[in-house]
Amino acid sequence: MTKKLLFLFCFTFSNMYAYSQEHNNKFLNELKKINFKTYGVINYYGFDWDTDTEKRNAFDTERLNTYIYYDFNKHIQFKAEIEFEHGGTGVTMELDKLEEFGEFETEVEAGGDVKIDQINILFKWKPWLNFRLGRVKLYMGNAQKLDLPTQYFTGQRSSMESTLIPVGWYENGIELLGKFGKRQQFSYQAYLVNGLNSQGFSSANWIKRGYQQRFETINADNLAFAGRFDYLLPNKEGYIGLSAYAGDANGNRHKNDLKNTKGMINLFDAHFHIVKEHWRVNGMVMYGNLQNSDKISEANRNLSNALNVKRTPVAKNALGYYVEGGYNILNFLDDRIAKKLYVFGRYDFYDSMYKTAGNIIDNPRWERSITTFGANYFVNPGVILKAHYAVNKLGIATNNIDRTFLLGMAFTFKTN
Repeated sequence: MTKKLLFLFCFTFSNMYAYSQEHNNKFLNELKKINFKTYGVINYYGFDWDTDTEKRNAFDTERLNTYIYYDFNKHIQFKAEIEFEHGGTGVTMELDKLEEFGEFETEVEAGGDVKIDQINILFKWKPWLNFRLGRVKLYMGNAQKLDLPTQYFTGQRSSMESTLIPVGWYENGIELLGKFGKRQQFSYQAYLVNGLNSQGFSSANWIKRGYQQRFETINADNLAFAGRFDYLLPNKEGYIGLSAYAGDANGNRHKNDLKNTKGMINLFDAHFHIVKEHWRVNGMVMYGNLQNSDKISEANRNLSNALNVKRTPVAKNALGYYVEGGYNILNFLDDRIAKKLYVFGRYDFYDSMYKTAGNIIDNPRWERSITTFGANYFVNPGVILKAHYAVNKLGIATNNIDRTFLLGMAFTFKTN
């Protein structure tokens, strides 16, 4: 009887162990299909602004972004990007002294300041033709491409880009992408996505606030087309390319007040990013045209306060450009040093009211230039300490100068 019980116990234990091992192996195999990438930015700002002499120095937990990837198989990949902005969730309020005559402005976004920026499925077919469906990222210009804090020098991404167009530009639709050439030195992306909403266009930010992120659902009566083409430099030394965007923004207004009026946006840019052993250079130029900007301005003046939009005139054309360069000065001491200390300089110019239409007056204050210089210290490849000093000149007809000193810390890491 004892032998039978012992045999039964050993048989049961061995089966339980085999079952446990089988499920552990399945679990480990599933874990191998999941990958993460995370980056974050925290900045301190010291302000000396002519346009707001009482502006307070501030800390900003700017953002924490996490990318989640899951490989269903070698041909199908899930991707999600979750962003935490400014340290939490909820409704934010700021005092806008420039356009709202000292009124408090409440900023409400879908889900507060925790957002699902991307959620999509990539279907890998050929190196030269792949498909991505869902909420996708529009890779316009440089800021969308060089979004990791290790890839740009200043504490924040391009002032020119982040002023005129959405930074972190995500829309819903389909993306075609691929690489081709003898050494796959050419890459492209093409999009069919929902368009912008012209209710949010303004004097200071042109089309930026037309980005439909503040509402639970996104209007898609007007779709937009976008594309990017890059020549990839050898040995991962950067790229040189072009981007374009075209879409009507009037059909996506919440009121049909411009139902029979076209509001076509045409946006073009040329960009470059060059990386050598100890130096990096970035730059781009962008030009945009808005159809019937005077009619959009007139309609926006009559919008409800509840929409929380600027209701200021919008220009027909916007223009902007920037160039920046940095060099690793630790190379002078010993080129074997793993740490890096880049000193850099940058110049931005942008005019959100470059040309106006109808009876809209070109306000010269929105012709702005920023000169920035500073340093980036790479404690290791994934941890950066940043400092910069920026001088922002607002308007050729004014003597207003805003000076900003920044100290920042940024990091990035991934599972493989």
